[in-house]
Amino acid sequence: MPLFFTTGDRVLKIKALLFTSLLLSGVLAECLASSLAEQWSSISLPTYAINAQSIGTYNAGCISGAVSLPINGLGYQVMRLSRNRVYGHPDLKHAIENLGYTVTKHHLGSLLIGDLGQARGGPTLSGHRSHQTGLDVDIWFLLSNDAASRLLSFSERENWNAPSVLVGQSDTLDHTQWSEANVKVLQITAQLPEVDRIFVNPTIKRELCLSHAKQEWLRKIRPWWKHDDHFHVRLRCPKNNSYCQDQEPLPRGNGCDAELAWWFSEEAKHPETAKTPPKEIQLPSQCDAVLKQ
Repeated sequence: MPLFFTTGDRVLKIKALLFTSLLLSGVLAECLASSLAEQWSSISLPTYAINAQSIGTYNAGCISGAVSLPINGLGYQVMRLSRNRVYGHPDLKHAIENLGYTVTKHHLGSLLIGDLGQARGGPTLSGHRSHQTGLDVDIWFLLSNDAASRLLSFSERENWNAPSVLVGQSDTLDHTQWSEANVKVLQITAQLPEVDRIFVNPTIKRELCLSHAKQEWLRKIRPWWKHDDHFHVRLRCPKNNSYCQDQEPLPRGNGCDAELAWWFSEEAKHPETAKTPPKEIQLPSQCDAVLKQ
């Protein structure tokens, strides 16, 4: 090591130390998060509670008294059974069942349900940062007429892929994978009073803005990265769940203006440039009892 530094050397050394510190803090945060996720992922049964309680935020929380969604129901079938992420708040279970009933009533096919949450919520080892309070569910855009007439096998549920509704890696909608039935399903879902918002790929939001801009339900459809093969439904905090924290209120308007235009900018297409070192997950203190019960 040099015995002395010029001013420029000193600045570079300080920058290097800061970068190393950030890098190490990021690695430490990832390790802590992984350890925490292992604890929550290892639990296969929910806690018993007379009244289910969603606790904390969608990205840092848990659930007491979760219920499991039956893997087969009217108008839906659950995929990826090996993940064991079929648990949620009773409000979420009822919303999915109501959605399946309505989809069947309108002859739209069968919904293929992806992840809900873990038995007691909390962080997962892979797949999601949210889905922690039993109020989130992923639903494939693929509407299976095949599944509507028969039960899918375990193998089919594990190996079927959710096809993207985009052409390649572009911002163009693939109309061989997208139909008016998809629009109708999103509309039905958004009109459920317990649904707070629905995340979709920005291209899908743009498509809806072209044809349904005056529809009030469009406000709940929110653009987000990826989400080109499924939509993510998020419920608002249930009544009497005092430890549950809702997301910030939706902006006014239908979201078809400059806010949507940003999603097609170069800045939005390269979100990795804005990434910061991951933070250690801080769960509410009430989750300690949920984990240990």
